Amino acid sequence: MNIDYATVKLVHQAAVVLSLTGFVARGAASFAGAGWVGSRAARTLPHVIDTVLLLSALILAWMLRLTLDSAPWLIAKIAGLVVYVGLGVVALRAQRPLRVRAAAWVGALLTAAWIVSVALTKSPAGFFRTLL
Repeated sequence: MNIDYATVKLVHQAAVVLSLTGFVARGAASFAGAGWVGSRAARTLPHVIDTVLLLSALILAWMLRLTLDSAPWLIAKIAGLVVYVGLGVVALRAQRPLRVRAAAWVGALLTAAWIVSVALTKSPAGFFRTLL
């Protein structure tokens, strides 16, 4: 089976949009006290989308023969992903104080924006590269 690069890239980009849209919606709904945030679908669907996102990223890296040595921006994306996930966990934990959750949510969104900028610029600095 021959997988088309453009198709995998489109799947990856769509998964990014769905993942970030879902995170924004869950965060905003959580802050508003919406009951659906705790539903089975709201807890399961993000994992499905993020699995597609990760698998498509791995396939793209394999198709492009990227290594951590040849693509330092990839290390930056992975590090940013770890920060994003950590902040996201704090943001969506109802047991945390609202102020802490809100700060983590904003931090996660800013981190996600930086990750996207790293992907677009292929620079570890992302949108900060113009400031350096």
